Amino acid sequence: MTGAAIAARSLAALRELRASVLILVVLGALITVIAPAIAAPIYPELASRVTDEAGLLSPADKTEIENELAALEQTSTDQLAVVTVKSLQGYPIEDYGIGVARKWGIGQKGKDNGVLLIVAPNDRKVRIEVGRRLEPMLTDTMSALIIENAILPKFRRGDFAGGIKDGVRDIEAVILGDAEEVKRRSLSGRTPQDDPTVMIHIVVWLLVIALIIWINYRNLQTMPPTGVPGARRGRRQGGAIIPEGSSGNWGGGWSSGGGSGWSGGGGSFGGGGASGGW
Repeated sequence: MTGAAIAARSLAALRELRASVLILVVLGALITVIAPAIAAPIYPELASRVTDEAGLLSPADKTEIENELAALEQTSTDQLAVVTVKSLQGYPIEDYGIGVARKWGIGQKGKDNGVLLIVAPNDRKVRIEVGRRLEPMLTDTMSALIIENAILPKFRRGDFAGGIKDGVRDIEAVILGDAEEVKRRSLSGRTPQDDPTVMIHIVVWLLVIALIIWINYRNLQTMPPTGVPGARRGRRQGGAIIPEGSSGNWGGGWSSGGGSGWSGGGGSFGGGGASGGW
């Protein structure tokens, strides 16, 4: 093969290599541009203060909550919205929550006074997303308290409407300056169904009472005949005694248990809030 032929072949190979590199560069650029758009979650459209994509609320429940949220906004100018979604599309609820909050712009521009309650029943997740200016009041700790004590107990029993309503109630209380009431409610509003330790205490008390009854029964079985003077009195004095009032305090401290066309005002979110699961 002559030198000219070798040079021509080398030049052709170099051109093919350059074309391949150019194609790879173009494909890389396309992937960089298209991939985020493909991977980005699809958020529900904001139509009202309550967006129930997952179908957890009856029409009456939705109307009740929307009226509550409208009254809050009229009183304080703060915006609170509720959204239920069918899926988080593989994203952590923290990422999904901040994304939908920023897209909707809950709260007023400059005031950043928006709050978003997000419920994803199929993922068994819930989150309170808090606007920047409300973070000093509705802190991460307070948001977690509301989730754990007002929302999740009812979610675990399948009462999604009740959990959402109680969550909205406590969020409103904090926003309006009554955080102490929320704290008191978290301590006194639990039920045996909400806290398994209550049931454990009851079972322990029942075992104690059963033991006391058994001891008294055994004492009666071994008691001398009733004809012996003073015999029964002596046995009664020596028998076990149930402490006064003990059976009346089991579980003490526990109680038994319209915005069409509304939109956010451009509020900003920095990621404050809390999440929970059940």
